[in-house]
Amino acid sequence: MANNVSRGEAAYLQLKEAIQSGSLAPGARVREVEIAERFGISRTPAREAIRRLESKGLISIVPHQGAVIASLDHQQTMELYDLREILEGSAAGFAARHASAAEVEELAELVASEPPFANDPNRLAELNRVFHAALYRAAHNRFLERALLGLRDSMALLGGTSLQVAGRYEAAHAEHAAIIEALNARDEVGAETAARAHIRSAQRARLKLMRAKMINRDEAGAPAE
Repeated sequence: MANNVSRGEAAYLQLKEAIQSGSLAPGARVREVEIAERFGISRTPAREAIRRLESKGLISIVPHQGAVIASLDHQQTMELYDLREILEGSAAGFAARHASAAEVEELAELVASEPPFANDPNRLAELNRVFHAALYRAAHNRFLERALLGLRDSMALLGGTSLQVAGRYEAAHAEHAAIIEALNARDEVGAETAARAHIRSAQRARLKLMRAKMINRDEAGAPAE
């Protein structure tokens, strides 16, 4: 039983990462037997992983298709970023008040580690997730942290990373630096303002990415003139 639980947890994390990275795209079917083969496990932990992801809204059960990766439409994407702006702004404000010097230093070191990966969006996305998770912890509010981590699960449905948009890394790096500056100054209002501006900027980049994908899809299906 314990072995199945650990295998199920591993499959859950790997499946979620596949969704987050975009290797499992919205609408893709998820079959127990394929998941079991992919991760070298039995169908029981594979079924457990699929059910967990369904409970979090990352997988939907569609009639005549079965389990598929859920997708977000334009309005849902806007709503997700709007809520994230509010919650992350609050987290940054709380962090300015409650974070220890060591926690602020950790955040600053994470931002300083970004430049060598300026041309690697996937690596930048990993660093970005670590930075934001550290910011949530630094807020020292377990309920807010739980809400933000749940929101991050939903963000995985967007697939890929907005950091692949031209110029987004440079802007995001400067926005992270502005948050750090406010945290060092213990400026709660400044930290919240900087964090909210950061999420609004990320939202605009995401919309550009969605628009580009839509144009590419339309062009691929357009008849020759």
